[in-house]
Amino acid sequence: MGFETKTIRIAMNGITGRMGYRQHLLRSILPIRDAGGFTLEDGTRVQVEPILVGRNEAKIRELAEKHKVAEWSTDLDAVINDPTVDVVFDASMTSLRAATLKKAMQAGKHIFTEKPTAETLEEAIELARIGKEAGVTAGVVHDKLYLPGLVKLRRLVDEGFFGRILSIRGEFGYWVFEGDIQAAQRPSWNYRKEDGGGMTTDMFCHWNYVLEGIIGKVKSVNAKTATHIPARWDEAGKEYKATADDASYGIFELETPGGDEVIGQINSSWAVRVYRDELVEFQVDGTHGSAVAGLNKCVAQQRAHTPKPVWNPDLPVTESFRDQWQEVPANAELDNGFKLQWEEFLRDVVAGREHRFGLLSAARGVQLAELGLQSNDERRTLDIPEITL
Repeated sequence: MGFETKTIRIAMNGITGRMGYRQHLLRSILPIRDAGGFTLEDGTRVQVEPILVGRNEAKIRELAEKHKVAEWSTDLDAVINDPTVDVVFDASMTSLRAATLKKAMQAGKHIFTEKPTAETLEEAIELARIGKEAGVTAGVVHDKLYLPGLVKLRRLVDEGFFGRILSIRGEFGYWVFEGDIQAAQRPSWNYRKEDGGGMTTDMFCHWNYVLEGIIGKVKSVNAKTATHIPARWDEAGKEYKATADDASYGIFELETPGGDEVIGQINSSWAVRVYRDELVEFQVDGTHGSAVAGLNKCVAQQRAHTPKPVWNPDLPVTESFRDQWQEVPANAELDNGFKLQWEEFLRDVVAGREHRFGLLSAARGVQLAELGLQSNDERRTLDIPEITL
């Protein structure tokens, strides 16, 4: 007796962009397709069928031919209203996203989307309401929680390794070239506020779910933003004024599920040169131990193995502090984080259930970004109210 095969047709909008192409198409959906799909617990085989959508016909056609994708379109509305399409994925510009997601859900489509889901909290909450009313499965990319380094870090939290958690500190970013002599490695719209750009808008949405997913609820924010590089050059080599913040420095008050207070601090910058092992690193300190996690690696130091440094500026340091930490093993095969979440989301679609990282979580991310910007403008700490639909 053969098992059933179910094919999910996925409209992938904004697939010519860096993240849409590399992470979602190239490293997630195409590997799932080329592996023949994946198997559910009941033996059902789930296969995916991508439909590439974008505004640049030449680019879309070229990608479709290169990766043997049968269908592509420049008409997003037509694809959304196609009754054979099951899921609409969006990785387009932030300023266009809310309208796309709203149309898709109102057409009865399940959605999977990059973040932020909207430019304002009001829009983000409206999307969460629409998704609930439409009864669709909505997923928002929370890729960093699927990274091997953070999976290991979360496991340490679950095992009680830290004792009482005291603080979490994050360092993120790298030097993005201005574009005059060397081409910028990020799109120019990222540095124009009027086009939805900005470090706080972009990354606080991530930091909210990272802090929620590892430590607990974010209770307050105090942020300082900056536009360190005032002028940049776009893809055509034309100089433009950078109107968005390219760095954001945040302090957060957190609360663990057990009610403990934790201090969070995250520096995010596109104007920093990297002197660390990975492009993002988080250090968690607790009464019984500490750990540092990046994209892939996680190292830890137990209380019993903690050395006793003595401050003496008159003598050179002879001990290697990095060598005093022990690497945390994966103890499992950890696949690409984007692909893992895609598979989890698609399992939820087939089962007709909510995805654990949905539009309400995304709205909290937008809320944190908005309050971070407000905190900078008003030069004060802001409490974070509960969101109700």
